[in-house]
Amino acid sequence: MVAAPVAVETQTLYAELLEQLLALHAERSLGRLPGTFTEKRVKGDDYLYLQVSQPGGTTKQFYLGRKTPALQRMVDAFTRDRKELRADLDRLRRLAAQVRAGGMNITDGPSGRVLQSLSDSGLFEAGAVLVGTHAFLALGNALGVRWGAGAARTHDLDFASKPDLDIDVALPDVEVEFPAVLESLKMGFLPVPPFDPAVPSTSFKVRGHALRVDMLCPKRGPGDAPVVIKRFNAAAQPLEFLEYLLEAPERAVTIGGEPVLVNVPAPARFALHKLVVAEMRPAALQAKANKDRAQARAVLEVLVQDRPGDIPLAWQVAMGHGGRLKAAFERALTGLKRRAPELRDSLAPLLVRQLPALSTRSLRR
Repeated sequence: MVAAPVAVETQTLYAELLEQLLALHAERSLGRLPGTFTEKRVKGDDYLYLQVSQPGGTTKQFYLGRKTPALQRMVDAFTRDRKELRADLDRLRRLAAQVRAGGMNITDGPSGRVLQSLSDSGLFEAGAVLVGTHAFLALGNALGVRWGAGAARTHDLDFASKPDLDIDVALPDVEVEFPAVLESLKMGFLPVPPFDPAVPSTSFKVRGHALRVDMLCPKRGPGDAPVVIKRFNAAAQPLEFLEYLLEAPERAVTIGGEPVLVNVPAPARFALHKLVVAEMRPAALQAKANKDRAQARAVLEVLVQDRPGDIPLAWQVAMGHGGRLKAAFERALTGLKRRAPELRDSLAPLLVRQLPALSTRSLRR
């Protein structure tokens, strides 16, 4: 899989798109509400309602109260904010169209709808991180490269988050009805029945379509029982070493029907973790293991050229965890000697030179 740098002009447009999306999410103005104010006359008095558009084309009305000068001022402020927001959204769409035309990595339409809806619901503000192949596509945009024809496309959308007890106290108090948001899209999402009927589903799939959404979380201790994440009203499948990806997420933009601001793993951590996952896959899943290695190699080759300092820092964090994680990462690096010796040779001096105190047993193999 070969990464082709996109034009500097397109990278600049992407940076502007990311900056404007960050600003828009930070403002959280009234105008961002996807609805309008309506009036109802009851027994001679006027009452105000906020009619909000929801995913899937449905609407819901919220009672605000009897019409008063104070409520009317809020309506006027909403109207002003909506006009400003419309101009902002038009500008974002133009930027996204330019970025798309410049050759950035594109998210397919159905996946883009799901990402847009979950982003609007506050999923990423509540601590979720996009992982898997869709994160790989978004990371390519952040790194300013277009993945080649060998980039594996998938309709699987994978989201990961820490359990509620481990949520960062700095995160806002946001709750997201994860299953309800998927259902409201009217795309036909249904929970995937687990083998044990007493166990909650961690996956949702569209019947007759490849589109699938999975919720994941770090594995803590023995067993693979799903963990309920209360703020998402959903269960997550525990996976080993996943916490490494969730410790330092970055912001990126997926480019589909609409530009969507998402959380993704740091590129170097994403790549090193993919190498570990590939080594852990059973023989029956070697096709997925090969995809993991291809994505890891593509990201690492870009980082070696453009951001070499990221790799030893990500490796140092892995070594700092010690135990099973450290051993798994050393096995993954050793595995590169057989499968991609030239890539391993380019990584080894970076790790030794910038982290002389690092255990180099895996580098000598």
